[in-house]
Amino acid sequence: MALYDFETARQEVDRERIVRRHEGMWRWHEFLPVRQHENIVSLGEGDTPLLFIPRLGRELGLHSLHVKDESHNPTGSFKARGISAAISKAKELNVQKVIIPTAGNAGGAMAAYASRAGLQAHIFMPKDTPPANVQECIITGAGVTLIDGLISEAAGMAGEKARQEGWFDVSTFKEPYRAEGKKVMGYEIAQHFHWKLPDVIIYPTGGGTGLIGIWKAINELAELGWLETQSRPRIVAVQAEGCAPVVKAYQERVPFCDYWHGAHTIASGLRVPKSFADQLILRTIAQSNGCAISVSDSEIIQAQRLLASREGIFAAPEGAATLAGLIRLLQSRWIHPDEQVLLLNTGTGLKYIEQMNGYAAIELEHNGH
Repeated sequence: MALYDFETARQEVDRERIVRRHEGMWRWHEFLPVRQHENIVSLGEGDTPLLFIPRLGRELGLHSLHVKDESHNPTGSFKARGISAAISKAKELNVQKVIIPTAGNAGGAMAAYASRAGLQAHIFMPKDTPPANVQECIITGAGVTLIDGLISEAAGMAGEKARQEGWFDVSTFKEPYRAEGKKVMGYEIAQHFHWKLPDVIIYPTGGGTGLIGIWKAINELAELGWLETQSRPRIVAVQAEGCAPVVKAYQERVPFCDYWHGAHTIASGLRVPKSFADQLILRTIAQSNGCAISVSDSEIIQAQRLLASREGIFAAPEGAATLAGLIRLLQSRWIHPDEQVLLLNTGTGLKYIEQMNGYAAIELEHNGH
């Protein structure tokens, strides 16, 4: 991961001055890896809404429930943050062509940012990736290869092409810069809560970059001395029951994940059989005294409808999974009513419209009909 000179930063950078800057992820440029401003490739990512959701909170018996809505980012998901940082650094390093395996949103983001930077892009994605993601990549000029298999197979093919033809691989944690962009979510969370932190942060976990990035941001803010509290949030990783390698490793108290065979879930971003950063994910959960929990596709669908009907937020299935996880954690009393809880909605549900016709069949199967 990228490292910074925080001793100098404490003397030269003031948190209130950063807050007064023009909005966006790059207002935090001292803590991002691009050295020259002209190399920044931006579409206006960052500073997404952090919303108090009182109706749903009251219904669940919580006094303070919030959601950070990453669907407001360019390309409709939190992936825009990490890809902005990665493509900006690639431009600074004079990279000419970039490649990525994706379950959907990362590919769309990379295609858009590569187009803006004038770089050649190629994307490997499963054939059952939501059509909106595929079209997003094509219209922004990327080469697209659809494969039979999961993101793990796509990663193998992308890696092979990168080695043979000299492409720069922007895979999750194969380069250090995507996590740097996503960590800014952590800075924004602290800023919103007046340099304090919620008791619990619930995050949908596939590759795990965002979860690790937020925890990195919290540690960096502590090193800067900018936090007003010594307490740290408990980090919860939510996965789908059909692909839950992190949950299995957490339950077995082992420091790494086994490959999850037969991965399946409607939340394509959670269909990651084994994250490259599995040990970092598990370490973050342990250090924060958090936990990992899995939810069914039916629970995800019900949570998606609940969040939309109560608070007007049309979350992606991955984001809705955090609400499903919260409901389970309240039932087990792992979360208490007086705690402040933050959900991360990582993307817009609009990209999944074509999949929603199949939801009724999933619910009927779940209900035994």
